[in-house]
Amino acid sequence: MTDLRRTFAATDDLIVAPGRLLLDHGPQSGMAVLLRDGRFAEIGERAALRARHPAARLAEMPGHLMMPGFIDTHTHLTQSLGKSLVFGEPSEIFRRIWVPLEGSLDEHMVYLSSKLAALECLRGGFTTAVDAGTRSAGHIGKLVQASREAGLRLVVAQICNDLGGAAQVPERAEILCRAEAHLAAYQGDALIHASLAISIPEVASDAMLRDISQMAAGAGVTFQTHVNEHLVAVERSLVANGHRPLEHLAHVGALGPQTLIAHSTLVTPSELNLLRDTGTAVAYNPVASVWKGNAVAPALQMQALGIRFGLGTDGTRADGFRLMDAAETMQRVGYGLASGDSSCGGGWLWLDAATRMAADASGLSAVTGRIAEGLAADFLLVDLDRPELTPSHDLSWELVRYGNRDQIDAVFTNGRLRMVQGWPVDWDARALMAEIRELAAPAIAAAPIQRIHPTADSLIATRHA
Repeated sequence: MTDLRRTFAATDDLIVAPGRLLLDHGPQSGMAVLLRDGRFAEIGERAALRARHPAARLAEMPGHLMMPGFIDTHTHLTQSLGKSLVFGEPSEIFRRIWVPLEGSLDEHMVYLSSKLAALECLRGGFTTAVDAGTRSAGHIGKLVQASREAGLRLVVAQICNDLGGAAQVPERAEILCRAEAHLAAYQGDALIHASLAISIPEVASDAMLRDISQMAAGAGVTFQTHVNEHLVAVERSLVANGHRPLEHLAHVGALGPQTLIAHSTLVTPSELNLLRDTGTAVAYNPVASVWKGNAVAPALQMQALGIRFGLGTDGTRADGFRLMDAAETMQRVGYGLASGDSSCGGGWLWLDAATRMAADASGLSAVTGRIAEGLAADFLLVDLDRPELTPSHDLSWELVRYGNRDQIDAVFTNGRLRMVQGWPVDWDARALMAEIRELAAPAIAAAPIQRIHPTADSLIATRHA
């Protein structure tokens, strides 16, 4: 740990020479990267790069893979305090658990929850997270502060509901004013990127859906919403609007390249065509489908149709390697087994969907997601000297099937070392956890949460009966 900290104490004009380098055309040997001013300044064959920059320091990492950091295209940083409260609960937990919990958090608890979530993200190899917006009352600044302190790149949404679903529902003019201010606040920020959101289509008027989506498009940022995740929501939309949720968004003019749809699990062939034809992006959240959903998004069909998508956690567990494994596994179980598809993406698809494709879906393709000249130096150093990766015959597949967060030795954003072997290098994560252990229980008790089932712990004594 000490050696990594010393080696990467400063990254300007530093040549990193890993054993393998994950580039657009796969893992490569004999390559190196020049880091300068927090970016990938130059990529080339190791000896040639060294010859062109003899004054640059050299970090030899022969036993490591250098790869882009994972990007979580859909999460909720202010939900980390209630993680296991949703286990075993029926769908639409946001109504009974998340909205009551987030709406009851004060500024400090929003900060603690967000920093805990950012810590988990970085430990799991996520250098970027796309937050769908906090439902707490005006504490988005604390969410941003926590993420910035942790060193996590963040796409953060301002929720713009005008019909409910949040702690505060201002008048239309105030919502639009707050949205404009949010967009202006992070222009040119090195780590924080603004976004606008409406939680689900039914908590906003048609005019607000259209206007917020178009405002996001005009500002070049993402518009986020949750769509077609649960059967009951699809049926409510049919009754209220005569359209399914995705159809309704198209009807009011809220789809487009700026739009990032979370889930899209219950989609018809015509809705898939809507996604494709409008350039709308999707956050494919495979673990959320297993834990609390009604279906699995047809990601392989989306890929075949040219629909933009990336992988997201939806705040389930922050482990980028396990997310890729879940993404492939759910496609195999849901679609591949029935059709005799033994490849189900060939391994490389899920690496792409967790990095390059996720950056595109999140509106960050010009910022991060690849090891490419000019992009931000957001990357991981993964220990290849592990039994799981020995012998290595197909590293792309091995990362999807065998990778785990304990193999990540170092995490970087903007060229700066943030984590070594799962722990921050410049702030005290254990002190944060100690404070949360003290304060979380009273915060949960004060929130008007409604659970349907008792906890598993409370049922252990009755399991034989």
